[in-house]
Amino acid sequence: MSALSERPASPVVGRALPHESAALHVTGQALYTDDLTPRTKDVLHAWPVQSPHAHALVTALRTDAALAVPGVVRVLTAEDVPGINDAGVKDDEPLFPREVCFVGHAVCWVLGETQEAARRGAAAVEVDYEPLPSVVTLAEAVAAESFQGAQPTVERGDVEAGLARAAYTFHGELEMAGQEHFYLETNASLATVEDDGRIFLQCSTQHPSETQEIVAHVLGVMSSDVTVQCLRMGGGFGGKEMQPHGYAAVAALGAVLTGRPVRLRLNRTQDLTMTGKRHGFHARWRAGFDGEGRLEALEATLTSDGGWSLDLSEPVLARALCHVDNAYWIPDVRVTGRVARTNKTSQTAFRGFGGPQGMLVIEDILGRCAPLLGIEPHELRRRNFYRDGQLTPYGQTITQAGHLERAWDQVTREAELERRRAAVAEFNATHEHLRRGLAVTPVKFGISFNLTAFNQAGALVHVYKDGSVLVNHGGTEMGQGLHTKMLQVAATSLGVPLERVRLAPTRTDKVPNTSATAASSGADLNGAAVKDACEQIQGRLAQVAAQRLGVPVPDVRFADGVVSGLGTTATVPWEDVVHSAYFARVQLFAAGYYRTEGLHWDSSVMRGSPFKYFAHGVAATEVEVDGFTGAYRTLRVDIVHDVGDSLSPLVDMGQIEGGFVQGAGWLTLEDLRWDESEGDQRGRLLTQSASTYKLPSFSEMPPVLTVRLLERAHEEGAVYGSKAVGEPPLMLAFSVREALRQACAAFGPEGTSVDLPSPATPEAVFWALQEAREGDVAGRGGGLVDGDVEPGAGPRPPGPDPEAPERRPESETALHELSEA
Repeated sequence: MSALSERPASPVVGRALPHESAALHVTGQALYTDDLTPRTKDVLHAWPVQSPHAHALVTALRTDAALAVPGVVRVLTAEDVPGINDAGVKDDEPLFPREVCFVGHAVCWVLGETQEAARRGAAAVEVDYEPLPSVVTLAEAVAAESFQGAQPTVERGDVEAGLARAAYTFHGELEMAGQEHFYLETNASLATVEDDGRIFLQCSTQHPSETQEIVAHVLGVMSSDVTVQCLRMGGGFGGKEMQPHGYAAVAALGAVLTGRPVRLRLNRTQDLTMTGKRHGFHARWRAGFDGEGRLEALEATLTSDGGWSLDLSEPVLARALCHVDNAYWIPDVRVTGRVARTNKTSQTAFRGFGGPQGMLVIEDILGRCAPLLGIEPHELRRRNFYRDGQLTPYGQTITQAGHLERAWDQVTREAELERRRAAVAEFNATHEHLRRGLAVTPVKFGISFNLTAFNQAGALVHVYKDGSVLVNHGGTEMGQGLHTKMLQVAATSLGVPLERVRLAPTRTDKVPNTSATAASSGADLNGAAVKDACEQIQGRLAQVAAQRLGVPVPDVRFADGVVSGLGTTATVPWEDVVHSAYFARVQLFAAGYYRTEGLHWDSSVMRGSPFKYFAHGVAATEVEVDGFTGAYRTLRVDIVHDVGDSLSPLVDMGQIEGGFVQGAGWLTLEDLRWDESEGDQRGRLLTQSASTYKLPSFSEMPPVLTVRLLERAHEEGAVYGSKAVGEPPLMLAFSVREALRQACAAFGPEGTSVDLPSPATPEAVFWALQEAREGDVAGRGGGLVDGDVEPGAGPRPPGPDPEAPERRPESETALHELSEA
């Protein structure tokens, strides 16, 4: 066992502890960025002037009327920028644009003594626009060949040969919607200028170092002149990895120009209309199976909706391509990706970072093809699982196939799936207008950043003379419990009680050049860095303790605030050792560092081993669908998830439950809509409030939700044997969509293949079950038998006549046409 993963005899990690700020959260005492505004003197408030057009040139900008509004202090425009007028990392996101690219794009910002004054001033700014043609949908983007960024391909073997040798081949299409982050705390920044000219930014950001970098180049100063601090966030989910940078830069620019603190906080409508979302995707695919239902080949083209600029669209697409296989061995593969440029918000990171979109492709294929193959969906999935030693399409070796199989077997056994499948069949046979579905799906999710350089972290640990400990690390707390885990790691590494350790807010002047708290890597990276710092200090203290105890240094032990030695009954309190070390002039602070080893990735050919390990999970979901309305209920969910040896089981359980619910929201409820008309409202986000954008709530929770952590899952080479937990549980929600598919199919004859839209809203479910009732066994435009059955392969599975013309609604024609463009 490695030194990094080995645990001492009585560790603080592994204990089921509440979130370190739980009491502050529920009592309202926890401070967030905008809570600092009332504590700051002479604050100015920023308000945007937003474009009403999806695409237009700004031909004139007149601010005199705004400056005449009482309380307005200044209007910030492009002419005020001393450095680079760009808020992105690809040089394609002008902070003050001359060409607006989506409805809501901020042209300039007004600073006022009050927020109301700033709002009134923004309304008085006069802007002349020259409207330009706009691209709103993916279909329009493909037709116009409106793409941006790289177009990578993941390929192995000969996909055409694989499809040719397949006993059964199918083709189809899938479009999946985006998703709004809808964090509780909207984007917020508070900028001040210190007496030495240094800019201090309080910011709700998942990536303080990149916020620092963007602000510095907008202001034309060095990064060392800018300090960014993040107290905590009221949610992030990836939406605060890139998006906060521009807002922080506006606040900092205002503070520099006026000499007063500037507060910028988006209200909910502004946050919804100005910030990026999960990328919507379209996929077109061909898949081949052998006579026993094993995958032979897959060809797919994935097109993501990147919005108006690149943001993180390229790495999101890369991760999607690397997760199309999910948990399944596919001998011959070719998956190509491209990013569409549309006149929408710049779509960005969202929990899973493209992984869910890629994995949904293969799960949709298996769900649609299983009835046509005459194989139960759960059996088809199990039959295609990876085995150890096989390679992913991009060349990484599978080493933990047994983890997934054990989780699958545990869910099957503990959830009594065989008995319940029989009960579901009996229910469906005896209820004319209700149907149930019971589906089980796996998750295999790679852990590490796509960009190898991001897989590093730092920490700074102080031990004070009284024995108390202060920990700084580069990760940010957004409610996911990272700080709780870091406290447990530090207490375990130093061998002190948890109450001895305190965490300081994340700051760029304490730990520099940090990576974003993203990619589910926060605990892995920062935990290892904290552990490294603590072990440096403990090594120095061991020298002092060894002299007092009269034992060799290797025999010194630290546990529960007591220092002891092997072979002696003598002990010394932790505080006494620290006190002695100070007077012996022993350094009691350390900077820790960690870099993930074993990673290699060539993005030019999409080959290598980009992930430290894979996290696994299995979920079984039972649903009930009303045949009159398409309304449905989730009756029961059973989950077994692999988090290695958990650092903090209570935190991990919460992440699994929350991730599952958020995934279910994406797949079944959350329906982003933009105005696609040719009128004045074209490109406007129609779902810009909680009244029009449906979020999952307690009413969508199943009456029975059982979550268990996979046992005997120690991860060698990760901090204390743990695994990441943030993103992988979201994909457990595939089981909800697949259960809905099976319930819809149960309204039709045996062998019905249902093409279920995503999100599978009650309306979408109703139309799917209606087509099943009508006997359209191919579903809506997909799941078609594509060629002849090979000799000796057995009878053709149930399905439509391959010679018959394809039947699909007019609404889908455009998508079929766009895939051929």
